[in-house]
Amino acid sequence: MMRQAGRYMAVYRKLAEKYPSFRERSETTDLIVQISLQPWEAFRPDGVIIFSDILTPLPAFGVPFDIEDVRGPVIQSPIRSEEDLKVLHPIDLEKLQFVGDSLKILRKEVGEQAAVLGFVGAPWTIATYIVEGGTTRTYKTIKSMCHTSPTLLRSLLSHLTKAIAEYVIYQVESGAHCIQIFDSWGGQLPPHMWEMWSKPYIDEIVRTVKQKCPQTPLVLYINGNGGFLERMKGTGVDVIGLDWTVDMADGRKRLGSDISIQGNVDPACLFSPLPAITNEIKSCVHGLLKRIGFACLVRVISSAGTKGHILNLGHGVLVGTPEDAVAHFFDVARSFDYDSRVQNRAAGEPNLVA
Repeated sequence: MMRQAGRYMAVYRKLAEKYPSFRERSETTDLIVQISLQPWEAFRPDGVIIFSDILTPLPAFGVPFDIEDVRGPVIQSPIRSEEDLKVLHPIDLEKLQFVGDSLKILRKEVGEQAAVLGFVGAPWTIATYIVEGGTTRTYKTIKSMCHTSPTLLRSLLSHLTKAIAEYVIYQVESGAHCIQIFDSWGGQLPPHMWEMWSKPYIDEIVRTVKQKCPQTPLVLYINGNGGFLERMKGTGVDVIGLDWTVDMADGRKRLGSDISIQGNVDPACLFSPLPAITNEIKSCVHGLLKRIGFACLVRVISSAGTKGHILNLGHGVLVGTPEDAVAHFFDVARSFDYDSRVQNRAAGEPNLVA
């Protein structure tokens, strides 16, 4: 479950009162491990996600940043000129030792009971923060740079690509079973511009990581990815994360059966009554029930396909989400009985139930 640790959990809010700095919480090994394990101890999901941030590695290659309560991430010296590029240097992984140490400890803590998941930001998404100086609603500075300073932007994206690829490999070598690449703001680009300004750099990260860590699954997620699915598949990742605006059956049809998919229950549905949450999860996994002829029979139209689906939200857990709703999400997921009928459906036999 994306963003499964955090402010919706009472135990996290209590810890945050004691350690009010997000940077301290996400850059101190003991706190990272403690927070990462909070949802696993409460709900026992199949994956334990390291508590971190996509901006965490920035200081390790020359871009300091702060996180303010109201404004969020703030970069005091955004990169907008050739002169500004001079602050960048190869990533110093020693400055990220707290990430590596945390992953090693998490592997020991969960053993074989869960996968340990790491993540990074895609170059375009990281560049939006570095160029804009923080979060933005318009992306006007970096989008303008695509046309006014393309050489500068390519230099920045190339530097980020090398740093992020090394950071992914470092996480894997430290214990991460799987890495998710968040191109969170890739969806702010028109598809043809994403092909030019984001995809080539993700392609390079995937190639580099696959050469070094060929057995490590890579997941790619874009917020607002309905117009990008086929292009996302072309990056060579193993899993495509769908947001909740994409119909699961349509997403599977467009992507085909030779790649895994992740998602995509609407995070807001977790504010609904528990039976409604159950229905949303079943709809995501199995699809709709369709009456056949005049008989009192229905066919389960499988939305996600018969294999290769990671049930997840279509985005992160929202602040204020009831913890009993999160627990219910995992309980329902564990209740599915994947027996020989799944194999029958894979072989083309319709699943008929009274």
